[in-house]
Amino acid sequence: MYSWREPLVLAALLAAGAAHAGEGVGRPATPAEVRAWDIDVRPDFQGLPRGSGSVLRGQEVWDAKCASCHGTFGESNEVFTPLVGGTTAEDQARGRVAALTGNGHPQRTTLMKVATVSTLFDYIRRAMPWDAPRTLTDDDTYAVLAYLLNLGDVVPSDFVLDQDSIRAVQQRLPNRNGMNRAHGLWDVKGRPDVRAIACMKDCGPEPRVASTLPDFARNAHGNLAEQNRTFGPVRGADTTRPAGAAPTGAPAAAPAAPKLAAGLALARANGCLACHDVEAKRLGPSFRDLKARYAADADAAAKLAARVRGGSQGAWGPVPMPPQRQVAEGDVDTIVKWVLEGAR
Repeated sequence: MYSWREPLVLAALLAAGAAHAGEGVGRPATPAEVRAWDIDVRPDFQGLPRGSGSVLRGQEVWDAKCASCHGTFGESNEVFTPLVGGTTAEDQARGRVAALTGNGHPQRTTLMKVATVSTLFDYIRRAMPWDAPRTLTDDDTYAVLAYLLNLGDVVPSDFVLDQDSIRAVQQRLPNRNGMNRAHGLWDVKGRPDVRAIACMKDCGPEPRVASTLPDFARNAHGNLAEQNRTFGPVRGADTTRPAGAAPTGAPAAAPAAPKLAAGLALARANGCLACHDVEAKRLGPSFRDLKARYAADADAAAKLAARVRGGSQGAWGPVPMPPQRQVAEGDVDTIVKWVLEGAR
């Protein structure tokens, strides 16, 4: 029930908060702190830093920091989808990628979809390399983007990308005219993306589920039911229960987690189980296979710890393992010891 006292109580709380703020609770952000976060580059190139980078320099940076995930020529590998391909000279001339309107190309690459070159610069600068984001200099960001654009035949091999020439590059992007705002997601008065006739009669047979989450992956990232909203028609599956188990009525308290071995707890906390399983191969080898290979190696612990910290590629196939520098050295040693003892 609404009371006239509620606005007075709210005003008193706000006044108290302002008084505490005046007494030194928190402080204004410094200009340097604001600049550290305010790094976005907009489609009109507002926020673009000064700098330059050549295609040749970009290839050097790419081979050192990008190729392990995206392939030497942007063709990717088993983890990430290709960045280049699917565009033609005709697409560059008209600014719209023809392959996006049909199913003639097996993969939707980045250069097929992106409409603004500022998006590429901003994302590379903000999020790459994957294992060490925001470590590229502005010049190296220009260079990596120049090499990527060269892979897509947008710029020649002797091109130098800088804060001025990037504006001309925008006019060469194959899908620069592919951004459309005349739809319901942008404007409620716009045309909807999906147009269909509602039908609730003469329905076909009950659909058969052809793709399910494998058992070993159900709880790899925690209970999905706890990571989704608790209202509305969409809720995450309770991945602590077997697939197909009858759902509980009211949300129940999460079961007490069993006490885990220190190595297993650290492996889960640091995302190791996203790529590795105890017994089955995923993107990387299983922990049991690792133990078997290094069973007779007296230096196994040191070798594995060095591979975790520094990254590894080629020992178990083409998929690389990025350096795990975010894991504390003592935690790495604990995880490796747990693996070599059988990953119990």
